[in-house]
Amino acid sequence: MTQRLRQLESRVGCLLLERSTRRLRLTEEGRLLLDRSRTLLDDLDDITGLLNLRRNVISGNLRIAAPLGFGRRFITPLLAHFREQHPSVQVSLTLTDRPVAAEDGHWDLIIHIGELKDSSMVMVRLAANERFLVASPAYLAARGEPAEPADLLRHDCLALRQNEEDVTLWRFVDQQRRTVPVRIAPVMSSNDGEVVRTWALRGCGLVVRSEWDVADDLRSGRLVRVLPHLRLPSADVVVLLNKRGGRTARASTFLGLLQDSLKPVPWRQGDALPK
Repeated sequence: MTQRLRQLESRVGCLLLERSTRRLRLTEEGRLLLDRSRTLLDDLDDITGLLNLRRNVISGNLRIAAPLGFGRRFITPLLAHFREQHPSVQVSLTLTDRPVAAEDGHWDLIIHIGELKDSSMVMVRLAANERFLVASPAYLAARGEPAEPADLLRHDCLALRQNEEDVTLWRFVDQQRRTVPVRIAPVMSSNDGEVVRTWALRGCGLVVRSEWDVADDLRSGRLVRVLPHLRLPSADVVVLLNKRGGRTARASTFLGLLQDSLKPVPWRQGDALPK
């Protein structure tokens, strides 16, 4: 690799990497070459895809970023099915607690849940998803059930760090549509929703979680809704499409498969959720 790099630097006539004993860092020229090369490779990938499409073959690199838990449960098996249908596609799935932070122009689709800040990408809504305040029956039996948001200050609260949101500020909306904010001091926090859900099931405290993640727990009684007369801001499941990559056959085909898989909304099937 070092020899190849030196050959490339000799060919372009400039230094591409600054080398030291501890690190390597791109020079300004190296960054320019990297960015332009990515564009050229994307163009070549698009051309190859178009030529294959003439043979009714979907091909190319499909790059997806998704939230940790949702990606494991819904995107991972769907991509396996997609790859079986289109074996000429190379699939890359990145699971992260901050999928939108990966918005660098090198993804075909980004699955996002929750508050969405300004984005240059095209957004497509996939499925409705509410947020609930929940706790285990054991925790509520030991500590009592809050009657109003202010009571949460006397309870153990759990926080999920994701999407750079202010996770310690819980905003409730009452029946008169007035916002009732509460600043919690979490006793436990994590960037993995499965970890926080496990803590809640173990009776460690109260947590705000997405409907998709706790619907089965609510139906079974493993978790109970707290302050059910109040609502929390919804967190619909959306997909962000790269203006460039979103037009490819592989991206549009997978998007169609993804939309079909979420209709009807999987977490709203079966018995109605307890109020």
